[in-house]
Amino acid sequence: MKNLPRKTVWLLVAAVTVSLFLTTWAPAAEPPLPTAGPDFTRGESIPEGSTHDWNLGPTGARGWMVSNKMETSEARQVYVTEVDQGAPAEGVLGPGDVILGIGDRPFADDPRTELGKAIGAAEAADGSLSLIRWRSGQTTTVVLRLPVLGAYSATAPFDCSKSTRIFELGCEALARKMKANLNAGNPIERSLNALALLSSGKPEYLPLVRQQVQWASQYSDPGRRELHSWWYGPINMLLAEYVLATGDRSVLSDLGRITMEIVRGQSEVGSWGHRFVQPNGRLAGYGMMNAPGVPLTVSLILAREAGVDDPELDEAIAKSARLLRFYVGKGSIPYGDHHPWLQTHDDNGKNGIAALMFHLLGDAEATEYFSWTSVASHGGERDEGHTGNFFNVLWAMPGIALSGPHATGAWMQEFGWYYDLARRWDGTYLHQGPPAARPDSYRGWDCTGAYLLAYAQPLKKLYLTGKKPSVAEQVDAGTARRLIEDGRGWSPRLRLAAYAERSDVQLFAGLRSWSPVVRERSAIELAARDGDPAPQLIAMLDDGDLHTRLGACQALILLKERAAPAVPALQKTLRADDLWLRIKAAEALASIGSPAMSTLPDLLTMLAEYDLQADPRGMQQRYLCFALFNQRGGMLSRSLDGVDRQLLYAAVKAGLRNQDGRARGSIGSVYQNLTYEEVEPLLPAIYQAVIEPAPSGIMFADGIRLSGLEILAKHRIQEGMALCLDVMEIDRWGKQSRIPRCLKALQTYGGAAQPMLPRLVELEQQLRAHPEAKSLASHIDLVRQTITVIQADQLSPKPRSLRDLAETGS
Repeated sequence: MKNLPRKTVWLLVAAVTVSLFLTTWAPAAEPPLPTAGPDFTRGESIPEGSTHDWNLGPTGARGWMVSNKMETSEARQVYVTEVDQGAPAEGVLGPGDVILGIGDRPFADDPRTELGKAIGAAEAADGSLSLIRWRSGQTTTVVLRLPVLGAYSATAPFDCSKSTRIFELGCEALARKMKANLNAGNPIERSLNALALLSSGKPEYLPLVRQQVQWASQYSDPGRRELHSWWYGPINMLLAEYVLATGDRSVLSDLGRITMEIVRGQSEVGSWGHRFVQPNGRLAGYGMMNAPGVPLTVSLILAREAGVDDPELDEAIAKSARLLRFYVGKGSIPYGDHHPWLQTHDDNGKNGIAALMFHLLGDAEATEYFSWTSVASHGGERDEGHTGNFFNVLWAMPGIALSGPHATGAWMQEFGWYYDLARRWDGTYLHQGPPAARPDSYRGWDCTGAYLLAYAQPLKKLYLTGKKPSVAEQVDAGTARRLIEDGRGWSPRLRLAAYAERSDVQLFAGLRSWSPVVRERSAIELAARDGDPAPQLIAMLDDGDLHTRLGACQALILLKERAAPAVPALQKTLRADDLWLRIKAAEALASIGSPAMSTLPDLLTMLAEYDLQADPRGMQQRYLCFALFNQRGGMLSRSLDGVDRQLLYAAVKAGLRNQDGRARGSIGSVYQNLTYEEVEPLLPAIYQAVIEPAPSGIMFADGIRLSGLEILAKHRIQEGMALCLDVMEIDRWGKQSRIPRCLKALQTYGGAAQPMLPRLVELEQQLRAHPEAKSLASHIDLVRQTITVIQADQLSPKPRSLRDLAETGS
């Protein structure tokens, strides 16, 4: 039996098994691999505090398995934690049982993957799922009977009877659940569940959908409570899709109200954060967050399609599209206003929803790119996600489906086991979460709607499920397989160990890939090897293919000083037509360091140039700020010796106007490396950068403002004194580090700051009355100390004024 195909084994077992007959298990000839984590067959227990168990597909059982660095690949046992009454596993499995394998084979790889695939095989055969069960010292083979659903087709969920049946059963179960408790779930769960029923196109579900639409139409959160931005997007999608699907315009006015609340909550650069913008027009806290931002934009597009008409809406959509399109061809859309994400092909589903967004906008190039990255993201990549992988699973299929049935089929052949393992025996879904010892932030979330939207794609009833024909080219089966291959070679635990097995020829081929992630992974491994790849990389810089030239730059960046021979070729590449290629060439020169210092005039000139038409967000300027001034590796971060001061001044002034707070912050290194005479021409620009915060990169925007305060204080510029108190903003995120730096800068003025004493007394009172007064005790002490320092200094010289400097022409 050992050498027979697994499906044949199950059929033979089923033939001699009456109902759920138990048979004694004979161990396989080869010994099982050592067990990672606790060995339950020896009486060991689940480690204290490790509470994340898993739904084990439609068996009705849940089980715990060991995880390590976001993987369960080292587990070889599944400890049964729970069995539902009436489920296939009832009477066969029970809490405390241990599943050791499938059929007659102990687990040899990853129990999650093996169980998921075994469930799919059983559902495609006669429904018999054979498991190796350990109970109270006895090891036996047990057989569970699952409903027969068939196998996923080569184009699943398109032309796939199994997908159709899963969707139908899921909708029936979801409808029963919603009828039993109309108000269950948070706004995301409720909206997605209603959208799933709406996507069926079945009129019998419309009363349930209308009830949820009525609830959603009343939504408003002017108080900007917790998860404010996260709720608005799915709610607005539901309302817009309902109007578009049914023609019922009774909720159009509420759709318009909610839509315009979203529009007016957008930042200057086209983003949203945890919450909408503050009254000052800036985002709070972490600043831009794309995970809620991209769905918000999709909801705006759908609202416009449904009939909301307002010029402000059009402008909001355009700003967001301009912001997000930058990432096409460069990596995944990141957490916020950060560098393109290059670790995985998708970052918590943002590429999937971005593919849908650009599809709705008719942008074929952006749609294809983000859809391809969605196809290439599977396995361990889909287990990843900030605070959990809920959105990574939710937005996967809507993005993949835009590349056509061959793309979805190849992805389901690769990753469909995950969907089968997540599906409960009643047809509903609960969030599984990533392989970690503890559950993530979405524990217990009802994910039924999220999964059913994937299976609804063939019905094409909603814009979220393919109602509008894809603007992207549909890939053939061969291309789909290659996209899946592009996603291999990385794991959360082993990282790029698989790339170490690739030959140099394969790595150079990877540098030519369409995928910036494959290029980066290949570059990392190539740079880690001995030898001199620089000559071949220099030749690649002259290639006619943009991907090849970008791959060469990515490798040269990682080679660092070993890439010194490439300096002339990289300097030439600074004049390339492509913006990102110019940026990557500049990053490579910065990485090379001293041997590339001859290119400084070119780099400083490029930073000072600003082409609003070609680069509306100043991205070239931003990345050149990092390349030149970043304290970690910037070419000029430690010394300005020999640098043309006029070129430097022009570059600094331009950089201090960049939209990104982090880019501005890197320029702080310049302040400390200039004498007063040298910094004096920059003082007006430094002052302006303090009083006008960057509109983006909010999390880092305080850096350059505080550096500016400190340099104004160091050189005793009068206007800096009041700013020390203005910038403090004791109710804003980041105050714990901001308040001390402001106070210490103010102390530098000594007695000259006496006009600030009344404000300091008022500040002390405000801090004592602050809701966080207890944690601000040391800050209150520092305020008292600052008052004492100022009062004790009677000999402080008069500070300089920017006005006087301007009048004297200094």
